[in-house]
Parts: sequence; C-alpha cells; structure tokens
Amino acid sequence: MKNIGKELPLIQGGRTEEKMNKELMEALDILEKEKEISKDTLFEAIENSLLTACKNHFGKADNIKVEVNRETCDFTCYAQKEVVEMPEDVTDDCIQISYEEAKELSHKSQIGDILNVEIKSKEFGRIATQNAKNVILQKIREEERSVIYNQYFEKEKDVITGVVQRYVGKNISINLGKADAMLNESEQVRGEIFRPTERIKVYILEVKNTPKGPRINVSRTHPDLIKRLFESEVIEIRDGTVEIKSIAREAGSRTKIAVWSNNPNVDAVGACVGFNGTRVNAIVEELRGEKIDIVNWDDNPGNLIQNALSPAKIVAVFADPDEKTAKVVVPDYQLSLAIGKEGQNARLAARLTGYKIDIKSETQAKDAPGFRYEDYADDEYEDEDYEGYDEEINPEYIKEDGFAGEE
Repeated sequence: MKNIGKELPLIQGGRTEEKMNKELMEALDILEKEKEISKDTLFEAIENSLLTACKNHFGKADNIKVEVNRETCDFTCYAQKEVVEMPEDVTDDCIQISYEEAKELSHKSQIGDILNVEIKSKEFGRIATQNAKNVILQKIREEERSVIYNQYFEKEKDVITGVVQRYVGKNISINLGKADAMLNESEQVRGEIFRPTERIKVYILEVKNTPKGPRINVSRTHPDLIKRLFESEVIEIRDGTVEIKSIAREAGSRTKIAVWSNNPNVDAVGACVGFNGTRVNAIVEELRGEKIDIVNWDDNPGNLIQNALSPAKIVAVFADPDEKTAKVVVPDYQLSLAIGKEGQNARLAARLTGYKIDIKSETQAKDAPGFRYEDYADDEYEDEDYEGYDEEINPEYIKEDGFAGEE
C-alpha cells in the first residue's frame, strides 16, 4: 500500500486537538475516495487502535471504552473504575479509584459506583502510539485487499480488458487496474505474442483470496471468452432476444457457435454477424484472426448437425438421439470440406452438437449400413400393420425422427 502512513496523522501529544481532528478527517476522506474503504470501517480501526494503545500503556484494556464522533473526529478514551472507600483499598489503579479521587471527578460519586475516568491520549508513550498507528494501517491493508477481492470476484467468469506488463517465465502478468492477473501458458493461444503496455481482453477464470491479496487467473482460450465478446458486441444477445446455445472452439484457429432467436422477426445469425460483418469482425480482430462460424440452432438434431457442418453441403443426416450418434452423407466433392483440414470441421461440429458424427460420401454410403434411408424404413415398418406401406419415405417424417435430408 502506498503512502498510507503519510495520510494518517500520528496520535500523539504536542498538537492541538482541532488540528489533529482536521488532519484525521482529511485522511479518512482520501482513503474512502481512493481506496473505497468505508469511513465506518476506518473509525472502527481507530477505536481498536486506541484500545491497543491503552493496553500497551496500562497493561490491560478490559475496562477501557473508546468513543469516536463520526462527524468531528473527536474521540474520548475512558476507563471504567470501581469507586472504593480508602486509597489503601485500591489494589489495582487500572480498575479501581478511591472515593476521595472520585469526588474530585464527580461530586455524585458513591462507593461501589462505576466511574468513567477519561484517559488523555497524550499520556501514551511513543511505542504505544506507534503500535496504535500500526493497528490502523494493518486494518486498512486488510480492507483494501478485501475491497479489491470483492470487485474482481464479482467479475469472475466475465471478460475484462487488461494491460500486458511483462513475461514471468512463460506466463504473462496482466494489470487489470487495481490488481494484477496471471495468464498462464496453458491458457494462452498458441502463436499469440504480446508486447508490454498492449491492451488485451481476457476471461477471468478464478479469483482467490490470499493473505497477499487476490490471486486472479485469466484465459485467452476459454470458449466463454467468445460468448462474452459476442454479448458485448451484439445488443440482441444482451437483451435476450438472441441466445448462444452452444460453442465449440479450437483457440487461435476456428470457433463454431450455434445461435437461436426468441423473436421470429429477428435473424439470429444476421444479428451476430452485423451490417457488413462489423460485429463479428470486431471479435475476430480481438482474437487475432481466429475464424468464427455462426450457425442456427435447431431442436431437431438432424437439422442441427446439418447446420453445424456448414459450409459443407449435406445430402442426409441420420441421428440417434439415444446413442448421441449421427451418420452423415455428403456429395463426393464435399467430403473433404465436411471433414475439414485435419478433421477440424467435423470435430468442431461434434462438440457443438454433442453427437459423435460419422461422415461418408454418397459413393461410400451406397454400401455402408446405416447411411441409407431404406435401412431405417425397414426397421420402422417391420410390424405387420405396415406391410403395404409405400417405399417412398415422407421427408417430414424422417426429420421428426432426427433425420435431415437435403432440401
């Protein structure tokens, strides 16, 4: 903590109370404004510090009471002492006072009464005064750490802009304003290189409270980074008109997101893309060129898988909702596009939909069980009630069962 000692006047004799109270109030105003620590907390710290000073000075503080005026910063320390008859009856002058002395302080005093005897802070020695000051400083440090922790804990699982400070080994220290975060190597996108003072957006993974202050871990690879970036760019997502139903990401390379509109008059994909691609391009730029595919969500798994494999064209999809598997037929010339480079397109589609996807070309599907409409027609209508059914299957019926054909 910086300059806290300079902001707090020393509780010591040799100054007028008015001057000290004014300095104290100014210090409290600064701390409340800059550190966001409430004055009530600071006043409690002052009261505790005075109790500590009394304990150091008198050896005990069980009977000491401290009152601080929140408006003027006037404070009073007093010891509660029992009034005894004779001076020789006083066995502990910290908790007892003779009747004769008590009458000088209050003419209403009676033997056996508990009398409040004021303690002058100027009576405290240098060590007691310094200890009292340390109590205040320690409380301020604790409160400052608590305030900072709460601020960033509220932002956990959210995106925040930070400034790159330096590399710590292979990890990166990011300044978030009032605290530093660590971008570990495992949460960095391969190939991304940052320069000191560069501003980047990061996803707050976790905020832990430690004796040295909050420990904040951030990420550039988490799928929810994409979700939060779209929420910040697309007003329809923020207001709930459009929902992001699923995200599949291979950080630094490609992301697929499935979106759904709760308003039939709003195009979910169009809202995310923006006019001339302005919205999605802003996100792509922040992600250093990572490609983003935006597709429509569909409750029918066949249609959803067909959308997820975009931009490849699909001939048919046979999805099993129970087994979470799907067999997909594509035109021969679309097979490599459907699978993608090193299988990326199919892999992301599988993560997006939650289905294990098997893709074959039309030529391959002719001799592959489970990739033809008739395979499912025979199973569905083997009951004697359907002996005379037409072999031409109704496409609408197929879609309702989790299948999708090329439209």
